[in-house]
Amino acid sequence: MRTSEVYAVLNQEFLSAESGQHTPVMLWGPPGIGKSQLVAQVAAQHDVTMIDIRLSQMEPTDLRGIPFRSENRVEWAIPAMLPDATRHGARGILFLDEITSAPPSVSAAAYQLILDRSLGEYAIPEGWAIFAAGNRQGDRGVTYTMPAPLANRFSHYEVEPHLDDWVAWAFAHNVDERLIGFLRFRPELLFEFDAQRNPIAFPSPRSWEFAGRALSKFDGRPRLMLGGLQACVGAAPGLELHAYVESVTRMPDVHAIARGECQDVPEELDLQYAVASALVAQAIRVKKKPEENSTLDFILAYAALFPQREMGVMLVSDLHRAMGAGVTQAANFKPWARQVLDLMFDHA
Repeated sequence: MRTSEVYAVLNQEFLSAESGQHTPVMLWGPPGIGKSQLVAQVAAQHDVTMIDIRLSQMEPTDLRGIPFRSENRVEWAIPAMLPDATRHGARGILFLDEITSAPPSVSAAAYQLILDRSLGEYAIPEGWAIFAAGNRQGDRGVTYTMPAPLANRFSHYEVEPHLDDWVAWAFAHNVDERLIGFLRFRPELLFEFDAQRNPIAFPSPRSWEFAGRALSKFDGRPRLMLGGLQACVGAAPGLELHAYVESVTRMPDVHAIARGECQDVPEELDLQYAVASALVAQAIRVKKKPEENSTLDFILAYAALFPQREMGVMLVSDLHRAMGAGVTQAANFKPWARQVLDLMFDHA
Protein backbone atom coordinates (compact mmCIF):
# COMPACT_ATOMS: atom_id res chain seq x y z
CA MET A 1 0.00 0.00 0.00
CA ARG A 2 1.44 3.40 -0.94
CA THR A 3 2.53 5.72 1.84
CA SER A 4 -0.30 8.24 1.45
CA GLU A 5 -2.86 5.46 1.87
CA VAL A 6 -1.05 4.05 4.92
CA TYR A 7 -1.04 7.55 6.43
CA ALA A 8 -4.82 7.76 5.96
CA VAL A 9 -5.22 4.37 7.69
CA LEU A 10 -3.05 5.43 10.63
CA ASN A 11 -4.88 8.71 10.96
CA GLN A 12 -8.27 6.98 11.06
CA GLU A 13 -7.02 4.39 13.54
CA PHE A 14 -5.76 7.16 15.80
CA LEU A 15 -9.15 8.90 15.70
CA SER A 16 -10.92 5.61 16.43
CA ALA A 17 -9.06 5.06 19.70
CA GLU A 18 -11.36 7.35 21.69
CA SER A 19 -14.48 5.55 20.44
CA GLY A 20 -13.18 2.10 21.31
CA GLN A 21 -12.94 1.02 17.65
CA HIS A 22 -9.14 1.08 17.40
CA THR A 23 -7.23 -1.91 16.03
CA PRO A 24 -3.45 -2.02 16.58
CA VAL A 25 -1.59 -1.59 13.28
CA MET A 26 1.60 -3.33 12.15
CA LEU A 27 3.61 -1.71 9.34
CA TRP A 28 5.89 -3.94 7.28
CA GLY A 29 8.57 -2.83 4.85
CA PRO A 30 12.26 -2.66 4.07
CA PRO A 31 14.56 -0.17 5.79
CA GLY A 32 14.50 3.48 4.83
CA ILE A 33 11.01 3.79 3.32
CA GLY A 34 9.60 5.99 6.08
CA LYS A 35 7.51 3.69 8.30
CA SER A 36 8.50 5.47 11.52
CA GLN A 37 8.08 8.87 9.89
CA LEU A 38 4.48 8.08 8.91
CA VAL A 39 3.61 7.43 12.54
CA ALA A 40 5.42 10.60 13.63
CA GLN A 41 3.47 12.62 11.04
CA VAL A 42 0.16 11.40 12.48
CA ALA A 43 1.27 12.43 15.97
CA ALA A 44 2.36 15.85 14.69
CA GLN A 45 -0.89 16.30 12.77
CA HIS A 46 -2.89 15.94 15.99
CA ASP A 47 -0.28 17.58 18.25
CA VAL A 48 -0.10 14.59 20.59
CA THR A 49 2.74 12.70 22.25
CA MET A 50 4.30 9.74 20.47
CA ILE A 51 6.12 7.34 22.78
CA ASP A 52 8.65 5.45 20.65
CA ILE A 53 9.70 2.15 22.24
CA ARG A 54 12.42 0.20 20.42
CA LEU A 55 11.60 -3.36 21.42
CA SER A 56 14.90 -4.65 19.99
CA GLN A 57 16.64 -2.83 22.84
CA MET A 58 14.31 -4.04 25.59
CA GLU A 59 14.35 -6.78 28.19
CA PRO A 60 11.05 -8.43 29.24
CA THR A 61 11.16 -6.61 32.60
CA ASP A 62 11.44 -3.25 30.78
CA LEU A 63 7.80 -3.66 29.72
CA ARG A 64 6.44 -5.69 32.62
CA GLY A 65 8.17 -3.59 35.26
CA ILE A 66 10.31 -4.48 38.27
CA PRO A 67 8.77 -6.56 41.10
CA PHE A 68 8.94 -5.19 44.64
CA ARG A 69 7.61 -6.28 47.98
CA SER A 70 4.64 -4.46 49.48
CA GLU A 71 3.82 -5.91 52.92
CA ASN A 72 3.14 -9.58 52.17
CA ARG A 73 2.57 -9.12 48.44
CA VAL A 74 4.72 -8.75 45.38
CA GLU A 75 3.71 -5.79 43.20
CA TRP A 76 5.12 -4.41 39.96
CA ALA A 77 6.54 -0.94 39.40
CA ILE A 78 4.99 0.47 36.22
CA PRO A 79 7.69 1.59 33.73
CA ALA A 80 7.72 5.38 33.35
CA MET A 81 8.00 5.08 29.55
CA LEU A 82 4.48 3.66 29.19
CA PRO A 83 1.67 6.14 28.39
CA ASP A 84 0.21 7.97 31.36
CA ALA A 85 -2.74 10.32 30.89
CA THR A 86 -1.48 12.73 33.55
CA ARG A 87 2.09 13.01 32.27
CA HIS A 88 1.62 12.43 28.54
CA GLY A 89 -1.95 13.52 27.82
CA ALA A 90 -5.28 11.75 27.34
CA ARG A 91 -4.54 11.12 23.64
CA GLY A 92 -1.38 9.88 22.00
CA ILE A 93 0.42 7.14 20.12
CA LEU A 94 2.33 4.19 21.56
CA PHE A 95 4.76 3.17 18.80
CA LEU A 96 6.51 -0.18 19.10
CA ASP A 97 9.32 0.14 16.57
CA GLU A 98 11.67 -2.63 15.44
CA ILE A 99 9.20 -5.17 16.79
CA THR A 100 10.42 -7.90 14.44
CA SER A 101 13.94 -7.41 15.79
CA ALA A 102 12.84 -8.08 19.36
CA PRO A 103 13.76 -11.48 20.83
CA PRO A 104 10.79 -13.80 21.50
CA SER A 105 10.95 -13.22 25.26
CA VAL A 106 10.34 -9.49 24.73
CA SER A 107 7.62 -9.89 22.08
CA ALA A 108 5.85 -12.31 24.43
CA ALA A 109 5.82 -9.59 27.10
CA ALA A 110 4.09 -7.30 24.58
CA TYR A 111 1.18 -9.70 23.88
CA GLN A 112 -1.06 -8.51 26.69
CA LEU A 113 -0.06 -4.85 26.24
CA ILE A 114 -1.09 -4.91 22.58
CA LEU A 115 -4.31 -6.94 22.73
CA ASP A 116 -5.70 -6.13 26.16
CA ARG A 117 -4.14 -2.66 26.41
CA SER A 118 -2.95 -3.57 29.89
CA LEU A 119 -0.16 -5.20 31.87
CA GLY A 120 -1.21 -6.31 35.32
CA GLU A 121 -2.74 -3.28 37.00
CA TYR A 122 -1.50 -0.90 34.32
CA ALA A 123 -3.87 0.12 31.49
CA ILE A 124 -3.14 2.19 28.38
CA PRO A 125 -5.34 5.34 28.38
CA GLU A 126 -8.38 4.98 26.12
CA GLY A 127 -7.38 7.76 23.74
CA TRP A 128 -4.06 6.15 22.83
CA ALA A 129 -3.47 4.28 19.58
CA ILE A 130 -1.00 1.40 19.25
CA PHE A 131 1.16 1.21 16.13
CA ALA A 132 4.16 -1.02 15.40
CA ALA A 133 6.69 -1.38 12.60
CA GLY A 134 9.36 -3.79 11.52
CA ASN A 135 11.44 -5.09 8.66
CA ARG A 136 10.60 -8.24 6.76
CA GLN A 137 12.73 -11.36 6.89
CA GLY A 138 15.21 -11.09 4.04
CA ASP A 139 15.71 -7.33 4.41
CA ARG A 140 19.26 -7.86 5.74
CA GLY A 141 18.26 -6.86 9.24
CA VAL A 142 18.16 -8.74 12.52
CA THR A 143 14.65 -10.17 12.42
CA TYR A 144 12.71 -12.89 14.14
CA THR A 145 9.62 -14.60 12.78
CA MET A 146 6.66 -12.88 14.38
CA PRO A 147 4.89 -15.45 16.57
CA ALA A 148 1.35 -16.21 15.42
CA PRO A 149 -0.24 -15.07 18.72
CA LEU A 150 1.44 -11.68 18.37
CA ALA A 151 0.72 -11.35 14.63
CA ASN A 152 -2.95 -12.09 15.30
CA ARG A 153 -3.14 -9.03 17.52
CA PHE A 154 -2.54 -6.60 14.63
CA SER A 155 -3.97 -5.47 11.34
CA HIS A 156 -1.07 -5.69 8.87
CA TYR A 157 -0.06 -3.25 6.13
CA GLU A 158 2.91 -3.48 3.76
CA VAL A 159 4.32 0.00 3.07
CA GLU A 160 5.46 0.70 -0.48
CA PRO A 161 7.26 3.92 -1.46
CA HIS A 162 5.52 5.98 -4.13
CA LEU A 163 7.20 8.84 -5.96
CA ASP A 164 4.17 11.17 -6.00
CA ASP A 165 3.83 10.81 -2.23
CA TRP A 166 7.53 11.43 -1.68
CA VAL A 167 7.51 14.49 -3.96
CA ALA A 168 4.54 15.97 -2.08
CA TRP A 169 6.38 15.39 1.20
CA ALA A 170 9.60 16.83 -0.23
CA PHE A 171 8.00 20.06 -1.40
CA ALA A 172 6.26 20.44 1.98
CA HIS A 173 9.60 20.04 3.79
CA ASN A 174 11.71 22.33 1.58
CA VAL A 175 13.81 19.56 0.05
CA ASP A 176 16.12 20.92 -2.67
CA GLU A 177 14.10 21.11 -5.91
CA ARG A 178 17.09 19.83 -7.87
CA LEU A 179 16.80 16.53 -6.04
CA ILE A 180 13.04 16.41 -6.68
CA GLY A 181 13.63 17.04 -10.38
CA PHE A 182 16.27 14.31 -10.50
CA LEU A 183 13.95 11.69 -9.00
CA ARG A 184 11.20 12.76 -11.39
CA PHE A 185 13.74 12.09 -14.14
CA ARG A 186 14.92 8.80 -12.59
CA PRO A 187 11.89 7.53 -10.61
CA GLU A 188 13.21 3.97 -10.38
CA LEU A 189 15.94 5.25 -8.04
CA LEU A 190 13.54 6.35 -5.30
CA PHE A 191 14.09 2.97 -3.67
CA GLU A 192 16.68 0.47 -4.81
CA PHE A 193 17.63 -2.15 -2.24
CA ASP A 194 19.05 -5.60 -2.90
CA ALA A 195 19.71 -7.52 0.29
CA GLN A 196 21.80 -10.07 -1.61
CA ARG A 197 24.36 -7.40 -2.54
CA ASN A 198 24.78 -6.39 1.11
CA PRO A 199 24.80 -2.62 0.38
CA ILE A 200 25.91 -0.02 2.89
CA ALA A 201 24.57 3.12 1.22
CA PHE A 202 21.57 2.66 -1.06
CA PRO A 203 18.74 4.80 -2.47
CA SER A 204 15.68 5.06 -0.22
CA PRO A 205 13.27 7.86 0.75
CA ARG A 206 15.30 8.34 3.94
CA SER A 207 18.71 8.41 2.23
CA TRP A 208 17.46 10.81 -0.46
CA GLU A 209 16.49 13.17 2.36
CA PHE A 210 20.10 12.93 3.53
CA ALA A 211 21.28 13.59 -0.03
CA GLY A 212 19.16 16.75 -0.10
CA ARG A 213 21.01 17.97 2.97
CA ALA A 214 24.32 17.17 1.27
CA LEU A 215 23.30 19.32 -1.72
CA SER A 216 22.86 22.29 0.61
CA LYS A 217 25.96 21.69 2.71
CA PHE A 218 28.40 21.14 -0.16
CA ASP A 219 26.93 23.41 -2.83
CA GLY A 220 29.81 25.06 -4.72
CA ARG A 221 32.31 22.40 -3.63
CA PRO A 222 32.02 19.75 -6.38
CA ARG A 223 34.43 17.16 -4.98
CA LEU A 224 32.92 17.24 -1.51
CA MET A 225 29.43 17.23 -2.98
CA LEU A 226 30.09 14.11 -5.04
CA GLY A 227 31.53 12.29 -2.04
CA GLY A 228 28.69 13.44 0.19
CA LEU A 229 26.00 12.30 -2.26
CA GLN A 230 27.62 8.91 -2.77
CA ALA A 231 27.95 8.48 0.99
CA CYS A 232 24.17 8.89 1.28
CA VAL A 233 22.74 6.93 -1.65
CA GLY A 234 25.59 4.84 -3.04
CA ALA A 235 28.27 5.30 -5.69
CA ALA A 236 26.29 5.08 -8.94
CA PRO A 237 23.14 7.01 -7.86
CA GLY A 238 25.31 9.67 -6.22
CA LEU A 239 27.32 10.10 -9.42
CA GLU A 240 24.11 10.41 -11.47
CA LEU A 241 22.66 13.04 -9.14
CA HIS A 242 25.92 14.99 -9.19
CA ALA A 243 25.95 15.03 -13.00
CA TYR A 244 22.31 16.11 -13.02
CA VAL A 245 23.00 18.98 -10.61
CA GLU A 246 25.84 20.13 -12.85
CA SER A 247 23.56 20.10 -15.91
CA VAL A 248 20.69 22.12 -14.41
CA THR A 249 22.81 25.26 -14.51
CA ARG A 250 21.68 25.43 -18.16
CA MET A 251 17.95 25.47 -17.44
CA PRO A 252 15.77 28.56 -18.06
CA ASP A 253 15.36 31.32 -15.49
CA VAL A 254 12.40 30.14 -13.37
CA HIS A 255 12.06 33.58 -11.76
CA ALA A 256 11.55 35.05 -15.22
CA ILE A 257 8.94 32.40 -16.05
CA ALA A 258 7.12 33.18 -12.80
CA ARG A 259 7.06 36.86 -13.82
CA GLY A 260 5.54 36.01 -17.21
CA GLU A 261 8.69 36.66 -19.24
CA CYS A 262 9.23 34.56 -22.35
CA GLN A 263 11.51 31.56 -21.78
CA ASP A 264 11.96 28.61 -24.12
CA VAL A 265 11.32 25.08 -22.93
CA PRO A 266 14.67 23.21 -22.92
CA GLU A 267 15.05 20.35 -25.36
CA GLU A 268 16.83 18.03 -22.89
CA LEU A 269 14.44 15.84 -20.91
CA ASP A 270 16.43 16.09 -17.68
CA LEU A 271 16.27 19.90 -17.84
CA GLN A 272 12.52 19.75 -18.40
CA TYR A 273 12.15 17.78 -15.16
CA ALA A 274 14.44 20.26 -13.44
CA VAL A 275 12.50 23.34 -14.54
CA ALA A 276 9.16 21.71 -13.63
CA SER A 277 10.31 21.02 -10.07
CA ALA A 278 11.89 24.44 -9.77
CA LEU A 279 8.62 26.12 -10.83
CA VAL A 280 6.66 24.27 -8.14
CA ALA A 281 9.24 25.36 -5.56
CA GLN A 282 8.95 28.95 -6.83
CA ALA A 283 5.17 28.85 -6.42
CA ILE A 284 5.55 27.58 -2.85
CA ARG A 285 7.84 30.51 -2.06
CA VAL A 286 5.16 33.04 -3.01
CA LYS A 287 2.25 31.19 -1.40
CA LYS A 288 -0.10 33.64 0.37
CA LYS A 289 1.83 36.58 -1.05
CA PRO A 290 0.31 39.21 -3.40
CA GLU A 291 2.02 37.69 -6.45
CA GLU A 292 0.70 34.15 -5.82
CA ASN A 293 -2.17 34.31 -8.34
CA SER A 294 -0.09 35.83 -11.14
CA THR A 295 2.70 33.31 -10.52
CA LEU A 296 0.27 30.40 -10.81
CA ASP A 297 -1.12 31.84 -14.05
CA PHE A 298 2.32 32.23 -15.59
CA ILE A 299 3.38 28.72 -14.53
CA LEU A 300 0.20 27.24 -16.03
CA ALA A 301 0.88 29.10 -19.26
CA TYR A 302 4.40 27.65 -19.33
CA ALA A 303 3.07 24.15 -18.59
CA ALA A 304 1.18 24.29 -21.89
CA LEU A 305 4.45 24.80 -23.79
CA PHE A 306 6.04 21.42 -23.04
CA PRO A 307 6.28 19.35 -26.22
CA GLN A 308 5.27 16.27 -24.22
CA ARG A 309 1.92 17.02 -22.62
CA GLU A 310 2.63 14.48 -19.87
CA MET A 311 5.37 16.77 -18.58
CA GLY A 312 2.88 19.60 -18.18
CA VAL A 313 0.43 17.29 -16.43
CA MET A 314 3.15 16.21 -14.00
CA LEU A 315 4.05 19.85 -13.31
CA VAL A 316 0.46 20.90 -12.65
CA SER A 317 -0.25 17.78 -10.55
CA ASP A 318 2.72 18.56 -8.30
CA LEU A 319 1.66 22.20 -8.24
CA HIS A 320 -1.85 21.24 -7.13
CA ARG A 321 -0.56 18.96 -4.34
CA ALA A 322 1.69 21.74 -3.08
CA MET A 323 -0.62 24.75 -3.48
CA GLY A 324 -4.13 23.31 -3.13
CA ALA A 325 -7.36 24.29 -4.84
CA GLY A 326 -6.10 27.75 -5.76
CA VAL A 327 -4.42 26.21 -8.80
CA THR A 328 -7.77 25.23 -10.33
CA GLN A 329 -9.11 28.75 -9.74
CA ALA A 330 -6.32 30.41 -11.72
CA ALA A 331 -7.37 32.02 -14.99
CA ASN A 332 -5.04 29.86 -17.10
CA PHE A 333 -6.09 26.55 -15.58
CA LYS A 334 -9.12 25.87 -17.78
CA PRO A 335 -7.33 26.66 -21.07
CA TRP A 336 -4.49 24.36 -20.05
CA ALA A 337 -6.87 21.63 -18.86
CA ARG A 338 -8.74 21.59 -22.16
CA GLN A 339 -5.45 20.77 -23.92
CA VAL A 340 -4.68 17.77 -21.72
CA LEU A 341 -8.12 16.54 -20.69
CA ASP A 342 -7.48 13.04 -21.96
CA LEU A 343 -4.29 12.76 -19.86
CA MET A 344 -5.33 14.33 -16.58
CA PHE A 345 -7.16 11.33 -15.15
CA ASP A 346 -4.01 9.22 -15.44
CA HIS A 347 -2.20 11.60 -13.05
CA ALA A 348 -5.01 12.32 -10.57
